[in-house]
Amino acid sequence: MTSAKTHDDGTAILACTISRDVQNFDLLIEDMETILGERWGDLGFAEALAFFSQPEAESLEFVALAIDGEDEDNLSLMGEIISQAKEKKIKIVLIAEDVTPASLHQLLRKGADEFVPYPLPEGELQEAIERMNKPDPVATTAVAAPAAQGDSKEGALFVVHGLAGGVGSTTMAVNLAWELATASDKEAPSVCVIDLDLQYGSVSTYLDLPRRETVFEMLSDTSLMDDDVFSQALQTYEEKLEVLTAPSDMVPLDLITPEDIERVIEVARRRFDYVVVDMPTTLVQWSETVLQAAHVYFAMIELDMRSAQNALRLKRALQAEELPFNKLRFALNRAPKFTDLNGKGRVKRMGESLGISIDLQLPDGGKPVMQSGDHGLPLAKSAAKNPLRREIAKLAKSLHSLGSSNAEAA
Repeated sequence: MTSAKTHDDGTAILACTISRDVQNFDLLIEDMETILGERWGDLGFAEALAFFSQPEAESLEFVALAIDGEDEDNLSLMGEIISQAKEKKIKIVLIAEDVTPASLHQLLRKGADEFVPYPLPEGELQEAIERMNKPDPVATTAVAAPAAQGDSKEGALFVVHGLAGGVGSTTMAVNLAWELATASDKEAPSVCVIDLDLQYGSVSTYLDLPRRETVFEMLSDTSLMDDDVFSQALQTYEEKLEVLTAPSDMVPLDLITPEDIERVIEVARRRFDYVVVDMPTTLVQWSETVLQAAHVYFAMIELDMRSAQNALRLKRALQAEELPFNKLRFALNRAPKFTDLNGKGRVKRMGESLGISIDLQLPDGGKPVMQSGDHGLPLAKSAAKNPLRREIAKLAKSLHSLGSSNAEAA
C-alpha cells in the first residue's frame, strides 16, 4: 500500500500514524479519533516513505511515529522517515514505549518535533499538537541572543539555594524568573528557569506545568544534547518564560555529573539573556559547578536557628575547599517589618555572629504566597500588590538594569 488508509475517502487526511502495527498502540488510536475524527490514516514504516512522495501527503499537518523496543534495530529507517517528513514540512510527534534514551536522542536530533511516552498520558497528545502549532519562542529569542549574533557574551546565571526546607527558594526562583521576563515592555529579555531539585522540585507545580519524560531522557545522557534536544525538554509559560522542570519521577541526585550540569548551563546561557536555577537543599557533587558558573548565588535563609546553623556549615564547607564563598548573597525570607526594632536587632546579630552579610531582606507575603503556588501562578498574576512580590520585582529590575548597563558598556 502506498497511501494511507483514510477513514473518510471524501476528506483529505490531516495526520497519519506510522508504526510497525498500529494495533499495538490502542491508546494512540483512541486519541487520534478523539482529536481528528476520521481525518487520519495509518501507515507502516516502508509505506510511509512511499506515501510522502504522493499528492495525498500534501494535506498532512503531522505524523505520529510510534515505536517500541523491537523497533530499535531499525533506527536508520526511523531517521529516514523523520528526515523525509521534515523535507515535506510535516511535523513529527514521536511516540515511544520501552525505548532507550540513546535511541530517543538520536531520533530527536534527526528532527522530531515532540516526544510523548507510551502509554499516552491523558491529554498529552493534544497538548503536543498544540505546542507544534505555536510559533517557537525559543527560536525567536535565540536569534536575538548575543551568542546567536557572534557575540562572545552569554546570559547571566542567577542561582537560588534554600539552606533549609520551606525557606521559599522555589518561590524566589519562579517569581524572580517571571519578573525578569516581564522587566521591560519594549525589549523583553529571554529568560529560562531550570529546576535542578531532581527529587522534590516544584517549579512545575508553581507554574501549573506538566512534568515531561523528555527531561529525564535529556539529563540521563547529555553527551548527545544539542540545542534541539534542549528545546524539546523546555516548556513555555504564558509565551514569556521557558521552563525546564524536574523529571516526572523521583531520581537520584547523582544521576547527573558535573559535566552534565556544565553542558546544560552552557546551552541555556547561550540561548537566553537570563537563566535562573532552583537548587536542591542538599549539596551534591555538581553544586560546585553551579556555584562557579553563577553570577549571583542567592542563599535563602530565615531568622531561626536551623538557618543559622546551616549557613555556618555551608560557609565552613566552601572555605575548606577554597570555593568562592563571596559569591553567596544571603537573602532573608519573612524578614521583620520595618517597625519591628527587636526583629531588626536579631537580624543584625545573626549576621555578625555568622560573619556574613545579609544583603536582601524579603518581607513575609503571608497566605497569598502559598495560594499563588497552589494555583500555579506567579505572584504578579495572583497578588500583584503583595509585599513579597514588590520586593522581588524591585530586585529583578535592579538586576536587569545592571545587565543592560554592562551590555551597553561592552
